[in-house]
Amino acid sequence: MTVSTADLVDEHGDRLLVCDTQFRQFGAHREFSGRVRTVSCYQDNGAVRELLRTPGDGCVLVVDGGGSVHTALTGDLIARSAADNGWAGLVVHGAVRDSAVLATLPLGIKALGTNPRKSAKTGAGAVDVPVGFGGITFTPGDTVYADDDGVVVLPG
Repeated sequence: MTVSTADLVDEHGDRLLVCDTQFRQFGAHREFSGRVRTVSCYQDNGAVRELLRTPGDGCVLVVDGGGSVHTALTGDLIARSAADNGWAGLVVHGAVRDSAVLATLPLGIKALGTNPRKSAKTGAGAVDVPVGFGGITFTPGDTVYADDDGVVVLPG
């Protein structure tokens, strides 16, 4: 990403969707962007794990975990798989774990916080459906940009 989210807001105005959720940074890439893919799940990362095992083609996975920080939806193994498969980043409306390792991975990762507790792995959830949090909707195919100032979406 070569343009800041603040510059994107200045350029696109109200056409750009600005997420109000305050995320923490976890990956080695503090700035990242890409086409939106989504998973909607709650305390179960089976669908996240399976999707991140596929080629990412520079996409950003937006995970709507319902804002729960009771269990982690991504840890070092899943995030390493994402990096190895060409994903640009993750935006997790939930928790992550293994944060010290996540900070070393060549991936952008934003999440609400951390929790060492594992999530369920049944695969419950939906892939590539519109998900909403922070006052906006993330729709597969839109473009998401993330940096230290926040997360914004340019609709397709």
